[in-house]
Amino acid sequence: MARWEPGARERLVVAAVDLFTEQGYDATTVAQIVQRAGVTKSTFFRYFPDKRDLLVAGQETLSTLLTEGIAGAPDGAGPLAAVAAGLERASSAFGPMNREIAPRLKAAVAASTELQERDALKSVGLAAAMTGALRERGVPEATAQLAAELGVLAFKRAFARWSEAEREEDFAPYALTALDEIRAAGAALD
Repeated sequence: MARWEPGARERLVVAAVDLFTEQGYDATTVAQIVQRAGVTKSTFFRYFPDKRDLLVAGQETLSTLLTEGIAGAPDGAGPLAAVAAGLERASSAFGPMNREIAPRLKAAVAASTELQERDALKSVGLAAAMTGALRERGVPEATAQLAAELGVLAFKRAFARWSEAEREEDFAPYALTALDEIRAAGAALD
């Protein structure tokens, strides 16, 4: 197996998502994933502790980009404007591979309770990262938590729309539009 070829991590993710879609999460083994990806088991375990963690591949990068964007928002930017900066910064992590596997990943998650739980934990982790970044900007705890949760909701809505769009586009406009829609919906709550 060609463990020295570049892109092993991405190949593992694509292979896993394909297998989860084809035969279900529970029926898929690490051995099948590495065989399809053309890597060794040791390569798999260098990137992922288990097959469940394939779902959150890139979460650390995404959290980092979100927090960098929030930290880099202009001085005086409100909490949602800072979240928008975070979403815009995080959009750099989304490329053709993400878009290609998104529908299959969505189907795999929908078919597995374990993957649904892992996906929920991913959302909690992203919200915690954004909350922390907002707190670093001096935003009060409750406001930071609410803004972060709205950011996660915007991210999820944007990702669904972006992955279903007919032509390839940048993720950022989808994220910013989703956040604006959520902001407007919040204003309508009064």
